[in-house]
Amino acid sequence: MKRTVFHPRHKSLGARMVSFAGYEMPLEYTGINEEHLAVRRGVGLFDVSHMGEIWIRGRNALAFLQRVSSNDASALVPGKAQYSCLPNGRGGIVDDLIVHQYDESTFLLVVNASNIEKDWAWLVSHQMPGVELENRSDCTAQLALQGPLSKAVLQKITPVNLSSLHSFHFTEGQVGEVSGVMIAATGYTGAGGYELYFDERKGLAIWDRIMDAGKEWDLKPIGLAARDTLRLEMGYCLYGNDIDDTTSPIEAGLGWITKLTETKDLIDKQILMDQKVNGVSRKLVGFKMIDRGIPRHLYEIYDDKGGKIGTVTSGTMSPSLKEGIGMGYVKTGWDEPGKIVFIGIRNHMLKAEVVRLPFIRNHE
Repeated sequence: MKRTVFHPRHKSLGARMVSFAGYEMPLEYTGINEEHLAVRRGVGLFDVSHMGEIWIRGRNALAFLQRVSSNDASALVPGKAQYSCLPNGRGGIVDDLIVHQYDESTFLLVVNASNIEKDWAWLVSHQMPGVELENRSDCTAQLALQGPLSKAVLQKITPVNLSSLHSFHFTEGQVGEVSGVMIAATGYTGAGGYELYFDERKGLAIWDRIMDAGKEWDLKPIGLAARDTLRLEMGYCLYGNDIDDTTSPIEAGLGWITKLTETKDLIDKQILMDQKVNGVSRKLVGFKMIDRGIPRHLYEIYDDKGGKIGTVTSGTMSPSLKEGIGMGYVKTGWDEPGKIVFIGIRNHMLKAEVVRLPFIRNHE
């Protein structure tokens, strides 16, 4: 297994380590609930250096992105980022990602750790003249500082005016004694915060500086387990659970990042246009448990007559709400908020209600 540059810090902090996407990563330090609530109410630091970073450069970089990514990259300007996905040519999703525009001919894609090689192969297979691709995943470190107190912690150690850095914008600046750090107002928690990208050789210096700066705000290191519960409370999709090569962005409720304009020559454009016009047979929904129980990945979803209508894709006991929550695909018609469904849990049919996402709203 690979290890990130922060592995010594995880071990010294007593993290429970697990294998994830080919890396040995911290699952938790002091417990899921404590770490989750630290981010939701205060501030936490995540090692997300296993994520992938792929650069796209050249005179046709924008045209290339308009072909391979679902969102409208022409709406970007230097210093702005957008959430998007890569259609797979069959109506499914290669990966979801964040696209950052550096200048008119330079873009950075941040992709999921488990999909780096697949994404790279897909992009290379569709490369066009005037486009250069570079995979910098192995030498780029990434930390996510998340939570309502993240601005206070980071502002203490950077001259960048964070108040002027709005959501889904980024800049480069100094953090601690390290210059050239990309600071992005993005994240996967819904609690606000920043994602920092830098040369991995500078990693430990930045980690230590942030942890030291955060002492007065009780900054805690956070593992992958709390990262998952935080994103689920916000209804954010997890690739491999809620979206994959067999799910379309329309089914997954990602029509808002699927732009089918006349000027955009998107892979799968006709398939996705047909789905938008004619509808789909299933949709991804959020649900809250009414009966006491915890939904889990691949549990089945039933109607009130015991007929199977779908499958749970993600589920947990929400640390914020203290109740079971989940997402899953259900037959169209059962996706309306207020619908009562049943989750098959340990040979019991437990009642749940379809609800609007996100499950909580605590970010500005």
